[in-house]
Amino acid sequence: MKRTTIIAMLVILLMLFSGCVNDKKQDAPKQGQLQTLNIGLMPDVDSIPFIIAQEKGYFKEEGLTVTLKSFKSAMERDSALQSGNLDGVISDMLAEAFAKSGGFDTVITSLTTGSYKLVVNKNEPASSIQELKGKEIAISKNTIIDYVTDKIASDGGVTANEINRIVIPQIPARLEMLQNGKIAAATLPEPLATIAVKNGARVIKSSEQLQLNPGVLIFTAKSVHEKEKEIQAMYRAYSKAIDYLAKEPVENYIDVLIDKGGFPKEVKGALVLPQYKKPAAPQQKDLDDVVAWLQQRQLIQTKYAYTDLVDSRFVR
Repeated sequence: MKRTTIIAMLVILLMLFSGCVNDKKQDAPKQGQLQTLNIGLMPDVDSIPFIIAQEKGYFKEEGLTVTLKSFKSAMERDSALQSGNLDGVISDMLAEAFAKSGGFDTVITSLTTGSYKLVVNKNEPASSIQELKGKEIAISKNTIIDYVTDKIASDGGVTANEINRIVIPQIPARLEMLQNGKIAAATLPEPLATIAVKNGARVIKSSEQLQLNPGVLIFTAKSVHEKEKEIQAMYRAYSKAIDYLAKEPVENYIDVLIDKGGFPKEVKGALVLPQYKKPAAPQQKDLDDVVAWLQQRQLIQTKYAYTDLVDSRFVR
């Protein structure tokens, strides 16, 4: 092979190698660029600030890309988090205690603002939890829904054993069975409780009436340590969404919730939102109550301390 041919081949190889290196440099994140956050949502009002932050561009204003993924049941949501497919989820204190008990390294980073209601179907004559003794109440087992149902029962002088729980994990299916009269009552999050009431159901009691707020945002410990700047940016965008929700009437963004958030069309003209609060850490007492409830049911063995379950660095 002639010397000139060899040199030409070497030049071509060098050019190809240089091109590959440049492509890799272009594909690599720029220095200081924020990584993507993957957040799991449920079809409830806790999710609305995230939907608004995405739609109004508040995440982008913070230089952050957030992928929102919707789930219909707590089991599906928790499985996605524990498998590493998500950085964080809108969840509840019970789920965090379960995760810790199961050996999954996750932490609560703040409260969220949710609303849960025990409602009876339009043909059910019961007007109190006392009158629902022995009747079928649909729940999702060992979740915030179950916890709120127990608290409502206790407040009304009904013991846990006097409740006839029917386990229906998927929230839309629970609503459908209630509306079809197949169950006497169900505990539902908003906005599905609003739909039930719009279609004739009646509220027996709500979490707001009992001043219960066990809804939280949970992140994997890995994400907390490796994506601290991203989570800080997320909370700044979240706070902007709270400000927006405080001043804008629901009709100005209800179509966004339906189109982008997967909320049912039936909520239009009927949705009543809670008063959203800026991100804050859970109260010690609320967390202790949840842990005690889980231990009483022998669902967890360890009496977790506050710092075992909460990392409040983002809301100080």
